[in-house]
Amino acid sequence: CPPRRPDFQPPRRSARQSAWQIAVAADAGKLAAGDYLWDSGRVEDSDSLHHAYAGPPLHARQRCWWQVRLWDEAGEASPWSAPAWWEMGLLEPSDWQAAWITPGWYEDTRAAEPCPLLRRVVDLDGPIASARLYVTSLGLYAARINGQPVSDWAFTPGWTTYQHRLQYQTFDVTGFLQSGANTLAVTLGDGWYRGYLGFQGARNHYGDHLALLLQLHVVYADGREAVIGS
Repeated sequence: CPPRRPDFQPPRRSARQSAWQIAVAADAGKLAAGDYLWDSGRVEDSDSLHHAYAGPPLHARQRCWWQVRLWDEAGEASPWSAPAWWEMGLLEPSDWQAAWITPGWYEDTRAAEPCPLLRRVVDLDGPIASARLYVTSLGLYAARINGQPVSDWAFTPGWTTYQHRLQYQTFDVTGFLQSGANTLAVTLGDGWYRGYLGFQGARNHYGDHLALLLQLHVVYADGREAVIGS
């Protein structure tokens, strides 16, 4: 949660930050009313980056609204920034209701194979207020909903030491879904996980079988929630 936003412009040249304050609330209304989860208070400090949230523990998928203001070298305060928000991801293994799945055919892992496409149709029974897609893979993945890519990101989930750490991505897919039938489709690729690595010239450095972990969390307009998992 950085204590400076790009929409704040100092009123003159050579202005210098002397202090900052961050306020965090559970929703926009509480932020406006001063009903905070955490208020840093005025902190005498010229550093404008990497000030961590220090309030009560947050839970998976929780959205938090925040604002920041600064003081200059003369002790004059800026206005509060426009409200902004962040959203927590899935924090514990128990937050994942999905399970790993793999392509259902034999592969000769000694050579490059065609990219498998994993596909599922899900029925949603009402207007949708919000939806998040949490997804990762062993190998690379490209996810689509109803034929549309969920993002323009490439080479997801990224190159890591897969035995020890695996990144996942979260996408806001509210606008991709509709009441009724929806098609989830994910193409998997070898990538760094089991493809040829230039510095080794060999395959299957981290593993030899592709896999997908995907969880779609839907909140309906009437407040009901649904979780669809691989």
